[in-house]
Amino acid sequence: MSCQKTTFPFSAIVGQERMKKALALNAINPRLGGVLIRGQKGTAKSTAVRALANLLPQINIVSDCPFHCDPNHAAEMCSLCRERLSRNETLPASKRLMQVVELPLGATEDRVLGTLDIEKAIQKGEKHFEPGILASANRGILYVDEVNLLDDHLVDVLLDSAAMGVNTVEREGVSFSHPARFMLIGTMNPEEGELRPQLLDRFALCVDVEGITEADDRIEIVRRYLEYESDPHGFIHKWEDEERRLGEYLTTAQLILPEVTYTDDIIKLITSIAIAMNVDGHRADIAMLKTGRTIAAFHHRKEVTSDDIREAAELVLPHRMRRKPFQEPKIDNEKLEDAIRNHNNQSQSQQQPSGEQHEPKKKTMNLMNSRMEGPTAVKK
Repeated sequence: MSCQKTTFPFSAIVGQERMKKALALNAINPRLGGVLIRGQKGTAKSTAVRALANLLPQINIVSDCPFHCDPNHAAEMCSLCRERLSRNETLPASKRLMQVVELPLGATEDRVLGTLDIEKAIQKGEKHFEPGILASANRGILYVDEVNLLDDHLVDVLLDSAAMGVNTVEREGVSFSHPARFMLIGTMNPEEGELRPQLLDRFALCVDVEGITEADDRIEIVRRYLEYESDPHGFIHKWEDEERRLGEYLTTAQLILPEVTYTDDIIKLITSIAIAMNVDGHRADIAMLKTGRTIAAFHHRKEVTSDDIREAAELVLPHRMRRKPFQEPKIDNEKLEDAIRNHNNQSQSQQQPSGEQHEPKKKTMNLMNSRMEGPTAVKK
C-alpha cells in the first residue's frame, strides 16, 4: 500500500493571521509581487505556504507542455504552443492542482533558469531548451525557504522573473524565452542573516511572525499537531468543509479583483503616506495601490477605501523603511496615522469628496480559526 503525501490544512493553522492574510492576498492576485515571511523557526511558515496551494482551484494546462500553458489563453502561451496553434494543431488539455515548487538552497543558475544546447544551436540551427525550476513554477507557487542564504544573483534573477512574468536564457548569442508567471514566496529566519535592502524592496509584501505566547493557543497548536500526526487523513477530512469554504471565498475574490476601482484621492493618500514615511523609490507606492485593490477584493468590495490603504501600508512598508544597523524593521504606526489624518484634513479643507462609499458590511473570511470550539468559517 503506497503512502500518500499529506499537507496540514491551511484553515487549521492557529493564529499567524497576518501571515495567512498576506498569502491569501497573493493567491487572489498572483501578480501582486510576492511575499517575504520573516520569523523564528517553528512558526508555521513552511506549513502555511505548502497548505495554500490546496485552497486554490485546479488549472487548465496543455498536457504535454513543459511550461503548463493555459490552452485557452494564447497570449500567455510559450512559443512552442503558439507555433502548434498556428499549424491548426489541437492542443491536448487537462486539469491539475496548483503546484508548489521548492527551490533547493544548493541550486545552480542553470538548474533554476534552464539550459540551452549550444552545440545543436550552432550545428543544426535548432534551439533545444532544457527547462529549469522556473519552467516548473509557471502558473504555480515558487517557494524559496531560507531565501536570505541564497546567492544574491539568484535572488535577483527570481525577482526579475516574478516581476516580468518571463524567463529568458541567453548563451553565446542564442536566446530562449518562456512564460514564468508564479507566486513568489520567500521565508527566512533573520537570525541567520538579512537580505540586502535592494532585494528586500523587490518583494511586494513582508510579514514578521513570532511564536504564539497565549497559553490556550499554544495548547491548541499541540493538540492539532498531535491529532494530525496520528491520523493525517482523518484530520484533513475533519477540516474539508472549512478548506472548501475558504477556497470558494478566495475564488470569489479573484473574480471580483478586475472590477475593483479607486479614486484619485486614494492615489493622493498613497503618495502622502510614502512621502511621510520617507520611503525610497516608487515601488512602495505601486505596491500599496495593488495591495489595496486586492484587500478590497478580499473583503468582496469593488472600491478601495482608506482603511484598505492603511492595511496595505502595514504590509508593504516595514521592510522598506530606512533603519539604523541592528534596528528592528518595523513601521511607525503613529507616523502612519498622522499621514492619513493630515491627508484627510487636507482633503476636507479643499472640499473634495473622497469618493469612498460606505457599503453595507459583507461577510469576511476569518483566516485565523483558532477558537477552541472548532473551525469557524466567517465572521461579520
